[in-house]
Amino acid sequence: MRTTTLAQEADLSMFGGDPFWLILLKAVFAFAFLLLTVLICIVMERKVLGWMQLRIGPNRHGPWGMLQSLFDGIKLMLKEDIVVKGADKVLFILAPALATIPAFMAVAVIPFGPADDPVSIFGTSTVLQLTDLPVALLLVLATAAITVYGTVLAGWSSNSTYPLLGGVRATAQVISYEVAMGLSFAAVFLYSGTMSTSGIVDAQSDRWFMVLLPVSFLIYTVAMVGESHRLPFDMPESEGDLVGGYLTEYSSIKFAFFMMSEYIHMVIVSMLMVTLFLGGWRAPAPLSFWEGANSGWWPMLWFTLKMLAVIFVFVWARASLPRVRYDQLMKLGWKVLIPVALVWLMLVATVRGMQNEGYGFRDIVLWVVGGVICLLLVSFVVDIFRDRADEKRAAEEADRAEEPFDPMAGGFPVPPLPGQTLPPVPRRPSRGPTAGVAASDTADTEATQGKEGDGA
Repeated sequence: MRTTTLAQEADLSMFGGDPFWLILLKAVFAFAFLLLTVLICIVMERKVLGWMQLRIGPNRHGPWGMLQSLFDGIKLMLKEDIVVKGADKVLFILAPALATIPAFMAVAVIPFGPADDPVSIFGTSTVLQLTDLPVALLLVLATAAITVYGTVLAGWSSNSTYPLLGGVRATAQVISYEVAMGLSFAAVFLYSGTMSTSGIVDAQSDRWFMVLLPVSFLIYTVAMVGESHRLPFDMPESEGDLVGGYLTEYSSIKFAFFMMSEYIHMVIVSMLMVTLFLGGWRAPAPLSFWEGANSGWWPMLWFTLKMLAVIFVFVWARASLPRVRYDQLMKLGWKVLIPVALVWLMLVATVRGMQNEGYGFRDIVLWVVGGVICLLLVSFVVDIFRDRADEKRAAEEADRAEEPFDPMAGGFPVPPLPGQTLPPVPRRPSRGPTAGVAASDTADTEATQGKEGDGA
């Protein structure tokens, strides 16, 4: 196992020396790659959902229906563009751009190939990455946080109730799951010793972080679904209780921008999953035993295949899992993911610190196991005292329930406390005209039945 000190940083000297035309070409390629992947994702999602639900799926536009998403975009652009009366027109138009444009910025720091093995483009040697920074992943988190402004402004500027609720839900959801996502990133930072994406991929030359940091991998897997508003966590636009959420008042090309931003976000978090935990552009086993698998243009193929596999998991989750309630979503984020991520981050920091101080593997295991046992003992003691407090509270409620409850004891009506019940309300016979009509109807019915019996 390779040891990496926390002070080590990736070598970024190969970035910044490309000619302007090559930088522009790489930027256009990154933009086109993202858009093309979005088109593929839309068709892929509809095809996979059809396959899992025993349907045909798209089969009209293009061979096997592969151009369905392209024609869907053309159809949306030709639809009538409506701006609702009373909306803030400036923010109403600006919101889709804020939700889409920042998402394109994150792909600039994603490595599609090794930094120490450049390729030749029109005779110029360059790496398969637009740029890299010492804090590249912080840039990705910042751009992901900006996109939520588009959602919030869309709900607020619509001047409507349900879009506003969808925007508020989106804000709370993104904040909750960005905390867990950032904590899973921190464990990767500690183990790789850098925040640059190329350096993190280099740190996985021996073993992928999915194996070394399994808890961070699982936390990020759940957090990326919540971050991208995908089922089963699509609360901001859940049509069952919000009509359509923050998208309710949008139509035509602005609606298409919001839909595209969701898929772009899904592609970006899938790229981050591949970069942080699945070895990046490195070939998976058994292809990794081939000497030339991680050189030339091959790394871009491995990266793309891994990314599509993660996107397939998104679609698989949508077809398999029902939507959760909003309170369950927030409890999962704040009461499960964040505490587990904090404990795991402390454990990773302890192990890395002991490795940097020269402790052996056996000593690290003994210290970690001892710490886990101490933590379990503390939690056991806390549970004992909590159970006693619950039993005492239940006994008090039982005693309170046995006491007669008078809602008018203080001179004015008060509601019962937990465990208390209101006395039964006496029922008085009705004296209105309806009761007389009902009584006469009953008498007429009995007289008619008696005549029919005599005739028989």
